[in-house]
Amino acid sequence: MRLLLAEDDHYLGAMLSKGLREHAYAVDVVPDGDAAIGLSAITEYDVIMLDVMMPKRDGFSVCRELRRRGIAAPVLMLTARDSVSDKVEGLDAGADDYLAKPFEFAELLARLRALLRRAREIREPEITVADLVVDTRGQTARRGGTLLPLTTKEYALLEYLARNAGRVVGRADISAHVWDDNHDPGSNAIDVCVTRLRRKVDSGREPLIHTRRGAGYVLAQLDEE
Repeated sequence: MRLLLAEDDHYLGAMLSKGLREHAYAVDVVPDGDAAIGLSAITEYDVIMLDVMMPKRDGFSVCRELRRRGIAAPVLMLTARDSVSDKVEGLDAGADDYLAKPFEFAELLARLRALLRRAREIREPEITVADLVVDTRGQTARRGGTLLPLTTKEYALLEYLARNAGRVVGRADISAHVWDDNHDPGSNAIDVCVTRLRRKVDSGREPLIHTRRGAGYVLAQLDEE
């Protein structure tokens, strides 16, 4: 899942993005409201996190502008301003949730999971495709009951494929949702990751990860293709 974090505190932004990447999220970080609006206009994010007190445009203003432009991604406000009136203003501006600073990182992760479950569709904590079970809460995967030794990026790719099981997803889709803004679209990182993932998921078993030449990849049983 790809996130946007708008946070003008460089240290906090770096710490949060590092922790989120360690939990299989792709994260783009911007330091002000204008940059948040600019990136949101060209990138489809699964969740947008906005600090309220930012240069150029505050989080409330950014959220209102995103909604005015029809950007429907869930918005989580992050701020030290935790009065009832501030929370009301944020929610009325179009935010979906409000997390007061300081907060525990575990709570941030839980709120992100809740927002992702509500976004676009009701998302179950476990996704099952044939004998493959992806646990989105524990960020693990099992095939035939056997735990798969996945890296963080391999898990993120597998979860994205599982959420789109039966549908062909192209390299651009994968790049947009699994990698962050530092990804070089001309590199072979996606192909390498798919190859490694296929070895771990499909080795010695009925293949579930299939290539559609010129189109992308699909996670499915053969009789579902």
